[in-house]
Amino acid sequence: MSQKDTCDIYCYDEAKVNRIQGNMQNEDLSSVAQLFKALADENRAKISYALCQDEELCVCDVANIIGSTVATASHHLRTLHKQGLVKVRKEGKLAFYSLDDDHVKQLIIIALAHKKEVKVNV
Repeated sequence: MSQKDTCDIYCYDEAKVNRIQGNMQNEDLSSVAQLFKALADENRAKISYALCQDEELCVCDVANIIGSTVATASHHLRTLHKQGLVKVRKEGKLAFYSLDDDHVKQLIIIALAHKKEVKVNV
């Protein structure tokens, strides 16, 4: 086994470590992790991508797009809504969903661009 990946000293740059730890304490990284957990499900990623393609979709259309039942699509949309990724508009018995803001669309676009770049460099 190679010893190249081990570190023989306790802390190389203590000032840098302390600065980053201080910055980290000022951020709500738990909510960031929750956001990515919500997008980590393939169906929710598909729904988010679909909502990047069109500003607003009905639950039944989302179900058709991802190939699921309306109940399953609704469940995933509720999860995305709880995480603040999508917003809902009711019209009678119909529920229409859209991305909460442009940041969500940017996350999806950046993730797809990154994945394409990784495939090229592998």
